[in-house]
Amino acid sequence: MRKFAALLAAAWIGSAGLGQADDHPVVVELFTSQGCSSCPPADALLAKLAQQDNVIALALHVDYWDYIGWKDSFAQPEHTVRQKAYAKAAGKRMIYTPQMIIDGEDHVVGNKPAQVAELINRHAARGSAFSLQITRSAGTLDIQATANTATTGRFVVQLVEFDPMRMVDITRGENAGKILDYANIVTGWQAIAEWDGRKPLQLNKAVEASQPVAVLIQHADNGPIVAAAKLH
Repeated sequence: MRKFAALLAAAWIGSAGLGQADDHPVVVELFTSQGCSSCPPADALLAKLAQQDNVIALALHVDYWDYIGWKDSFAQPEHTVRQKAYAKAAGKRMIYTPQMIIDGEDHVVGNKPAQVAELINRHAARGSAFSLQITRSAGTLDIQATANTATTGRFVVQLVEFDPMRMVDITRGENAGKILDYANIVTGWQAIAEWDGRKPLQLNKAVEASQPVAVLIQHADNGPIVAAAKLH
């Protein structure tokens, strides 16, 4: 635990230089499970990342650890499918927890904070060829995006709903006896549009007035995420 705390502190010192503004937040997806004994440090790291304006931290709980004695109360099979799709896109044959995917592109073990911070810094520094703004009025989300250059391709616009914080008392499995906090738990993920980047994008989507949401624009077939924004 002391070693992890020291690494986390070092990583946080490094993260102080992340992007000068939050117009290009870095997306960090954590594939985790309440039944995985290696995951609590990664869950704690994600909770720290969730506090950064220039990071969109998302916890996707998977279901393939449920068989060892504890059913993850946040797990969704769709999260496992997404993780497998990332593995396929990267030419990898295995999936694991805790795994973080940075901007849909770089894969890293989620309980290695120094490596995570290095990747976040790298992605924040390179900026984006896209602009994305989202606003909410009552129960309607307005989404506007433009390509800042002549960049085109096949992009998927995705709406993510998440729960900012939950506490879970785990009574069985590898983490039995622990009471763990979880941040930015993904509760819904849907593709709402396709876009080629040629013309400005404008969408309206019905959402709950108080539901925290994020919008991601990602290359098709689980490629890099090119733009993202969040609202609490």
